[in-house]
Amino acid sequence: MTLHKNARTCPASRLLLAQRVCEQGWSLRAAAEAAGISDVAARRWVRRYRAGDHELLDRSSAPARIPGKTSSEREDAICSLRELRMTAAQISEVLGMAHSTVSAVLKRRGLGRLPRLVEEPDNRYERPLPGELVHIDVKKLGAIGVVGHRITGDRAQRARGVGWEFVHVCVDDCTRIAFVEVLANERAQTVCGFLERAVDWFAARGVRVQRVMTDNGNGYRCHQHAELCQRLAIKHLFTEPYRPRTNGKAERFIRTLTEGWAHGATYANSTDRRLALPAFIDYYNHTRPHRALAGHTPAQRLAERNNPAGAYT
Repeated sequence: MTLHKNARTCPASRLLLAQRVCEQGWSLRAAAEAAGISDVAARRWVRRYRAGDHELLDRSSAPARIPGKTSSEREDAICSLRELRMTAAQISEVLGMAHSTVSAVLKRRGLGRLPRLVEEPDNRYERPLPGELVHIDVKKLGAIGVVGHRITGDRAQRARGVGWEFVHVCVDDCTRIAFVEVLANERAQTVCGFLERAVDWFAARGVRVQRVMTDNGNGYRCHQHAELCQRLAIKHLFTEPYRPRTNGKAERFIRTLTEGWAHGATYANSTDRRLALPAFIDYYNHTRPHRALAGHTPAQRLAERNNPAGAYT
């Protein structure tokens, strides 16, 4: 049972009050004063005790009868139309009901958001060879001016005008090995420079990048990026609009990166945070077991696929 935060009595104290009045001969006023409640409230508990209720639990404050309540049949009809992917506005028009009523019913039944109606099947895939596909994405992080609310718990104190940092990530689909840089923006020249450096980084590890997948950001849609991909002989794939899961491996890596590096320690400033990045990436690539790789590290998977004898170091 959950008591109201301002409740002055509980079932035990109510029972004691009622027993004092009914069995010990206390006056109603004296028992109410000892319990710190009004005579009216004390009389209610005594009346329920004499009626045979010795638990004296809180009762629902909801009215016993609600004349205008939506019938269960009507609610079922609303849910059935919702399962046909109709919006609350469309349902209210079809059934001749108020939009607010339909919305309240859908929220109460757990159907307030359309994506919850249909569970999308898993669409897992993994390229068999390193470099066949790399995923690129950007995580925008606020620059550090003062110790933030994640540490202090105080959202009222903010460092305004400090600016942003853009964490560019490149993750290999096959091995999950990652290349990361913190850059000033996500403009065309910046993302092109990052792609070139990522390709060189993978090439130094015996991996030739064949395809790259990005979102539909302006930096990836420009002619400069298209010309770079053509020069590097890389096929450029775009994610489906408004579908982050299309680039799920990059999204999941960003979550790991954010939890383990960006928010996993306390930094005095943005410079300290940037300086801590290489150590975390080295830990991720070479030490941290990866569940999707059967407990192997990305570097171990790369060694297995590039050289079965395990010559990679």
